[in-house]
Amino acid sequence: MDGLSSELIRDILDHIGADPERTVSIDRRAYLSVESFAAPSLPAPAQAQDIAHFRLVCKRFAELGIPHQFTRVTTRFSKRGFCRLERIAGHRHITKHVKKFSYMVPCFYVEGRERVAELFQTFHGDLQSLDAGHFQRKAQEQRELVESGRDLEALKQAISAFDSLQHVQILRLQDEPDRLLWEYIRENHDFASNLVQLKWMPACVHGTRTIGEALLEARSSFTRFSGPMMNPQSALVLQANPSHKVSSLASRLTCLELHFDEGFDLDNRMRELSGLFQTVFTAATGMLAVHVGFPSRAPLGLRLEEIFHNVRWEKLRAFGIQAWRLDADEIVALARRHRRTLRGLRLRDVLLKEGSTWKTVLSMLRDEFELLDWVSLRRIGYTQSFDEQYAGTMEVPPDPPGGGSESDDEDGFPTHLSTEGETDDVSTSGDGSEMAGAADGHTSDDDISSGSGVDDDDDDGDEDENNDHGPSANELAMQDPGTPSSVPWCSCNASRDGHVYALTAEELRDNGRTVDISQRKMWERWVVGRRCRRDEGN
Repeated sequence: MDGLSSELIRDILDHIGADPERTVSIDRRAYLSVESFAAPSLPAPAQAQDIAHFRLVCKRFAELGIPHQFTRVTTRFSKRGFCRLERIAGHRHITKHVKKFSYMVPCFYVEGRERVAELFQTFHGDLQSLDAGHFQRKAQEQRELVESGRDLEALKQAISAFDSLQHVQILRLQDEPDRLLWEYIRENHDFASNLVQLKWMPACVHGTRTIGEALLEARSSFTRFSGPMMNPQSALVLQANPSHKVSSLASRLTCLELHFDEGFDLDNRMRELSGLFQTVFTAATGMLAVHVGFPSRAPLGLRLEEIFHNVRWEKLRAFGIQAWRLDADEIVALARRHRRTLRGLRLRDVLLKEGSTWKTVLSMLRDEFELLDWVSLRRIGYTQSFDEQYAGTMEVPPDPPGGGSESDDEDGFPTHLSTEGETDDVSTSGDGSEMAGAADGHTSDDDISSGSGVDDDDDDGDEDENNDHGPSANELAMQDPGTPSSVPWCSCNASRDGHVYALTAEELRDNGRTVDISQRKMWERWVVGRRCRRDEGN
């Protein structure tokens, strides 16, 4: 074995667990669902054990196996999580490999309404499947971490040590016991919420503030930031910083993906952030991919330029917005600024106002965007029809049965995440033991290791993707089952869709009122089907 080259050994490791540095390109349709908005997945126990055992063979194998365990690091907001993060940060041979950091934050208990014991004593029959002590410990731990600042110190230490860091992700964490308690409180709000109340807003604000401080202090090399369930209040925390500090942080960005999950008074709250968006977008001159989205049930009413401020990014390759009420000329103007570089465009849940038509937007894209590989129009429509059907409701129904098709993620990119191994709702290995350790003089990191994780190929069905609860309800997945990504549609062959590509804009059946599932799928193909890549090479 000593005679084997490092390249061959890495090939052997790739058979155990695929290359953790292989990622979806930012201009692919599946990028956001796979790389940015997907929650860290559990490691496959057998695979994790195999990598751990591989690293125990000798010092050389231990070093070669590190990227498979620590290229992607996930930390929960918990004492155990921060202890482990500090231990990782203390090992230079590990920290130099960390490229993605996922920070998972649970909802916070509202002060004065963390009376879990009282709730369980009063309504024990309804909650007998849950352990009151579990929630009491978590509430106490949250208070201690926030009051002591232990979380901030651990984040600062880690971000400073991760000198190869590229991608930072903030996620909302909800394990199964929390979900059950949350549902019970929601269903029995009148009396239960007086005793126990959990809120995401203060958790999101605190998590954003601390990760922002850590990134600023460390002068981190990160270039990508993802927040699939952001609260508008959390962005105001950044706005409180001096503009030159925010600009310095933003100037490093090449990818920014934000989805705001709260729709209450959304227009006014986002208008307060207009200046912050201008500072960030103006400073981020190297931007390659941008996504800004809102809940499907509460489309934003601001004009596009109140957020994007006429900024033009010279290298932008993928752009997405979601749940917005717009005039067609707003979309046309912003898109045209990037027609020479844009390869992917997502206009999900976008509603056109009276006097605008989708054929105006689509014909412009078809005629002027030579590099456009894909366009996503899932659940687009018109404001009048939307308001007549859903105004005042909290539910926006999914596409009709049979409305979706195959996943866009044709290449089957897996995700690999170094997870934390906490016992709330995950396990690190079959026996719960640590997975790597000292061998042959190797510096021990047995107490911080966990195996690499592998997701199955992305295969979200329409039912999951379109319900209106949680991240998938807000249509976070940049993967839209309508059309495959980066497929060179050909209008000159005898394909079953050949007639689609020969249509004119006037033949798109755009009635200016509604868009059904078959229309939007056909329109997606029509926009990118204007030329044949194969014939262009002749």
